[in-house]
This record gives sequence, structure tokens and C-alpha cells, in this order.
Amino acid sequence: MPDRAPQPVDRQLPTEEARDLISLVRDIAQQEIVPKAAEEEDAGRFPRELFTLLSRSGLLGLPYDSEYGGGDQPYEVYLQVLEELAAARLTVGLGVSVHSLASYALAAYGTKEQQVEHLPAMLGGGMLGAYCLSEPHSGSDAAALRTKAVRDGDAWVITGTKAWITHGGIADFYTVMARTGEEGPRGITAFLVPGDAPGLSAAPPEKKMGMKGSPTAQVHFDGVRVPDDRRIGEEGQGLAIALSALDSGRLGIAACAIGVAQAALGEALAYATERRQFGKPIADFQGLRFMLADMATQIEAGRALCLAAARLRDAGRPFAMQAAMAKLHCTDTAMRVTTDAVQILGGYGYTADFPAERYMREAKVLQIVEGTNQIQRMVIARHLVGPEGR
Repeated sequence: MPDRAPQPVDRQLPTEEARDLISLVRDIAQQEIVPKAAEEEDAGRFPRELFTLLSRSGLLGLPYDSEYGGGDQPYEVYLQVLEELAAARLTVGLGVSVHSLASYALAAYGTKEQQVEHLPAMLGGGMLGAYCLSEPHSGSDAAALRTKAVRDGDAWVITGTKAWITHGGIADFYTVMARTGEEGPRGITAFLVPGDAPGLSAAPPEKKMGMKGSPTAQVHFDGVRVPDDRRIGEEGQGLAIALSALDSGRLGIAACAIGVAQAALGEALAYATERRQFGKPIADFQGLRFMLADMATQIEAGRALCLAAARLRDAGRPFAMQAAMAKLHCTDTAMRVTTDAVQILGGYGYTADFPAERYMREAKVLQIVEGTNQIQRMVIARHLVGPEGR
């Protein structure tokens, strides 16, 4: 069964331009994303042509400076765009979020010359990015990464393997964290690596529970030579850049989670009002009505938490703790809401004839990516009571 178009959310947007932007996104979602979502996910097909359309429409660089092809949109608006896209298909919403994450290092820490040379193509030129921090042995412990970059004249030679890379093997550029110095967090540097660089290759995509249309793969760097003018920031600044990017990226994941939860709620509401048992719609039964009420309340709370963190970011205020809270709450909410949606649909919810089971499988990964929810709790606790082992 094809997916339903997401139910419109009554949004509080700061400008008329933002309202027009959301209308554009909803049109693209209804016409280009939703009709193909179920079929393409089932086939494990990545919609590269759709990302070209999103780029031409100005949707891949929304939170960045228009001087370099971005959209000059506040995070408060950008996250609501992500939510709309994720409600239509998580592969698309998460893909836009990851592309934005991959563009962050150069946009925030690159030199003027680097930004002029690379950002226009990255933000609006049809390119697709990937973010390379995790490795097979270092996921949550990012400072333990082993991929090395060795100086060779006016270039660097990168050797190692990155793991769990969204868009691995199909990206046009990779933002890569590699060790250039001492062990630990201070010996890591960031690089912008072209997707067609000699020596760069990708393993076959992982076989996953959900998000089958989004390729996740190991990326191998076998003596990849990168000019020094593609080094981002100072030597040894890479982990700080990576963690700063993740603060913003976690808000993107939170917004995607709310989008998936909203889609699941819409499916549950439609089914509950149409399905009749004992002579009346099942939506008339109090137990089920309470489930729907809880689902809607959790979604609204998550959306409010996510946008509150975004407004802090837009105001230039610290938001790392709030971003961790939003990622934690919104992804846990997505898991609960999608599970309840499957329950409301009963046996039908467990079949691939309805999208509820796909939403449930997809929600699980959002509790893991860009810092597991256990890591989010550690981040929050550090802000509240200081680092461990003081």
C-alpha cells in the first residue's frame, strides 16, 4: 500500500518566507517523495535524482550563508523542513541532515578562500556529502580513532577505515577526521576529501533493519592524498570541530524523529477512524483514544524541545545540553509512538502492506546515530554536575 501524504502540522513560523518554504517542501513531499517511498525503501534504492531536485530547490543548504549558495534560514525553520521531509521518507530527511552535517566544518571553520572555492557546489551545486568520524572500533569513543593523516610536503596522506558512514560510496565529498598527532582528542584534524579521490573506496552497504534506501557503509582510505588547502581548521582542532558539528546534527536527528513519529500518528489516526469493530470505529474505545492522546502529546513536547534548542542556537547562545536533550527525548518518543502505531493497527500493523512497521524499524536507528541515547544522557549529566571522576 502506498504511504499516505503526511498530515499537515500547524506550524508557528517566524516569516512569510518560511511559510512559503514549508509549502514548497510539502509540495515536493506529496508529488515526488511519498508516492515512491514504500517501493524504493523495499527495493533498497537511494533516490539520488531527488537530492538533485532538492539541491536545485535550495533545500540542501538552508542553514548556511546565501553568499555561498545557502538559504540564510534560521535553525528554527531548517529543522521544520527536515521534519516535513522525514515524515514523507526518513531516507530523505536524514540524508539532508547528514549533508548539512558534512558541510558544517567548512562553513564554520574553513578559510574564506576555502569557502568561496567549495561551498557553492556543496550547498547548491548538486553535490552530496558524508561525515566520517566513527570507525569499526571507535564509535562512542570518538577520540580513539585510528585513521591517520601523515604530512607529505604540501599534502596529507590519509590511511584507515571509517564505519557507519551514511552515503558511504555515493557521496561527492567526505568530511574526514583523521589523526595527525598525539593519541587522544588533541591529535585529530579535519579534512575535506573529494569522493573520487584515488585510493578512496567503499565496502558494500550494510544490511540494515530499516532505512534500506539509505546506504550505510565502511569507507576505506588507502593512501588518499589530500592537499593541505583541504585541511579544515588548525592541526589538532578536528575533534572540537566534529563535536561542534554534532551539537547541530543532533537537532537534525531530533527533527527527523519527530517527523517519523508524526507520520506514524497520522497512520494510526486514519486507521482508527476507518476500522470498525463491535459496530463502531475503534477510535471510539477509550483505551485506544488514550494511546492516541499520549502519542500526540509526546510529539508536541518533542517538537517544542527541539525548536527551543534551535532558538538558542539561532540567538548565538550555548545549546549543547538542550541539543542532547532534544535528541534523547525526540528519538525515544519516535520509538514509543511508532510501536504504539503498530499496536493500534493490530495484525495489519505487522505487515508490510502498511507503513507502520517501516516507521517502527526506522525509528530504532535514530536512538543510535550521532551519539547513542546513553551518550546523550552522559552529555546532559556533564552539563548538570560536571565531568565524571572529578
